[in-house]
This record gives sequence, structure tokens and C-alpha cells, in this order.
Amino acid sequence: MEQKTFAFFPEAAFGPALNSVGIAQAVTKMGHKAVFLSDPGFVEIYEGYGFEAHPVALSEPMPSEQMAKFWEDFINGHIPNFRKAPIDQIDNYVKECWEAIVDSAKWAEKDLPGVLDKIKPDVIAVDNVILFPAIKQYGVPWVRIISCSENEIEDPAIPPHLSGMSENDKEGHAVFRARFEEVIAPIHADFNSFLAECGEAPYKIGEFFEPSPHMNMMLYPEPLTYNRKKPLDPARFQYLEGCVRQDDPYEVPAFAANNDGPLLYISFGSLGAGDTDLLKRLIALVGKSRYRALVNVGDYEADYADIPPNVVIQSWYPQPSVIPQVDVVIHHGGNNSFTECLYFGKPAIIMPYVWDGHDNAMRVQETGYGFRSDRYDWSDEDIIAKIEACLTDTKMQGKLADISKHMQGCEGPTKAAKLLVSLLK
Repeated sequence: MEQKTFAFFPEAAFGPALNSVGIAQAVTKMGHKAVFLSDPGFVEIYEGYGFEAHPVALSEPMPSEQMAKFWEDFINGHIPNFRKAPIDQIDNYVKECWEAIVDSAKWAEKDLPGVLDKIKPDVIAVDNVILFPAIKQYGVPWVRIISCSENEIEDPAIPPHLSGMSENDKEGHAVFRARFEEVIAPIHADFNSFLAECGEAPYKIGEFFEPSPHMNMMLYPEPLTYNRKKPLDPARFQYLEGCVRQDDPYEVPAFAANNDGPLLYISFGSLGAGDTDLLKRLIALVGKSRYRALVNVGDYEADYADIPPNVVIQSWYPQPSVIPQVDVVIHHGGNNSFTECLYFGKPAIIMPYVWDGHDNAMRVQETGYGFRSDRYDWSDEDIIAKIEACLTDTKMQGKLADISKHMQGCEGPTKAAKLLVSLLK
């Protein structure tokens, strides 16, 4: 087959961005060209992996450094709201998030037609939570990638997206949906007006993106999926069983203390690193323990002093190269961290703060692959007990070994690339 061009358009966050990098790497190995449509602040990320990247404005023009930190600053401004239950985040964090996302779709529509005409893609893959009409209307197959929890595709029998609720809490589901629809109504009406301007039909309340008629790919591992009232059609919905990119190798450094102790990896992602008080509290806990820890502190390394000798902090880790070497992961529930722990068979303690982290934390606990922990309301004894359970629970370790074998056998990036190429026919 002659070389074709595949365009990837992930949202401006490292999780979706690096998922798409993994798929683009696999597409390239098949002899095709992969290019990125990119938030201007992320262009260098894709170029760093060797890909061509074309900026698409998702907000009013601003200096590139400021644009790259837009979501980081947004998250940091909401840290007090992370102490709230998911339903109590709807009228603050969730509301403001959707306002910004709708605004980004409006801005993107200014650039997308020209950028698409320039690169002339044969297939377009979008990893976002909102429709970009220009992509749907371009005239080539387009794919929706769902790198968040699979309940982003709604179903009345499963917990609503962002709720962090148990699968069995049907009464809670109804309360959450009602509150979400009430708060989101004016934002949704504004988005429907934008869709009308673009010649698109309105969406039902609460929906901002439709499934693709061509293909929808879920990063989620199928063994953890919810029991839906209406099963998803495999002709249009495929699970990628985790989609782990190839990243730089990582050698665990020598520790000045506890060098033979169990190794923890602690990361709240690039956006969650601004919660320095929480990370400092966890570092202090590790400093008094028999463990070692690698801690991702993002852009805030200068905020840390007196690091215990059994802790190493860095601003960035090649996570897919780190997780296979550790014993337990403490993370925020982002879907990359969630799926990578399962992919490599590592138990996780999830301290969620926003978005699908709430859903992933509940799911990992309900299915027996790790623990959910409140982000702030815990004692050292609570966390130590969870870490020890992760290290010693043979049933959990057996489940993790099984799902790791399953996910690695599926080769998610290769599967995704083959699905994309199949659309050319």
C-alpha cells in the first residue's frame, strides 16, 4: 500500500498526547506518515518524538510558554476544590473546565480548515471530549479515541462520567446526572448554537461529542469494562487494552538509604504536580518507612528541600520505562497511569482529584487491582497498610499478572494502527 497520511489531534494534556504518540509510532512502523494537529504549547512535545506538528489555536493568542502552562495554571487555581466530592466539583472545576473546552472548539474552527487543507490527511484521529466540526466535515474517515475512562461513552446502567461512583449506586447515578445537566445547561446551549453555525445538528443535554460512525477506540482494558445496558458494537468500538508508547530507558538510581527496600513510584501527572503540599506529605511518610520512592514533582523541583535519603525527586520520568521496575504506584487516576499499572501488572493506590481519576480510582478498587484513597483524609498508618497489602496480597498479585499478560498480548498501539489503516479500504 502506498504511504498515506494519518493526522492525530489529541487534547493539550500529556495523557492523550502520549497515547497518540504510541499509536503514531506504530503507524510509522507500517510505512505511513503520522502528523500531529497540536495545541501550540505542545508542538515541541511531538517534535521531540520525531513527528511533524502543526499548531491549531485553541484559545486567544498568547506567548507559547504561557499557552503551554494554561491547563497547569487552571488546575492549580482549583486545588481547594480537590478536597470536595466529585458531585461537589460540578459547579466549580467541572463547570469551568467545560467552559474552557467549548471555547477551545470555537477557536480551533478558525484554524482547522486551513491546516487540514495543508496536510491533506487520509484519516484523522481525535482524542478529545468535544466535537471539532471541521474534522467531521473534512470528508475522510475520522476516529474518536477515548483515552479517559470508558464511561465517557454514556450508558444508563453504568456510573456517569466524572462521578467516581460505585457501579451499584444507581440512586447516586441519577442524582449526579441531574446535577451535572442542571449546571452544564447554559454551556451546552452555547455549544449547540456553535454547532448550528457550523451546520451541525444539536446534541442532547450533557453530550459534547458523538461516537464516530467509522471507528471509536478505547484505551481502557476490556476486563475492567462496565456492564452496559446496551453493549457497544465491536464493528465501531474497539478496546486497545492500554496503548503504551515506547519511551527512553530508565535506570533506577542508587538510594542513600533503604536501597534494598520496596520501590514506590509516586506521580500525580504533569498537571497534578502543583499540589506540592500533598507530595511533600507523601515524601515525609516515605522518609520514615522501609521503602524507597521515585517522585515526580513536575515543574516544582525548586519547592522541595531536605529530601529524605530514600527518596529521589525529578521533574519528569519516562513512565512506561519506570513502572515495570517498581513494586507499587501511588497516582492520581489519570488514564495513562491507570492503564500502565495494569499493563505492567503493578498494584496502585489512587488518590484522585478531578475528571476520570475519580472513576478509575473506584474501578480499580471494585475490581481488585488496587486501592482508592481519599486525597487528603488519610493517616500514615492508612497508606502504609495499603502499600503492605499491595506487596503481600497474593490474590491481587495473581489478578494483576493475568491482566498484564492479557494487555501485553494485545499490543494496543499496533492494534490501533491496524484499525486506522483498515479505514483506507
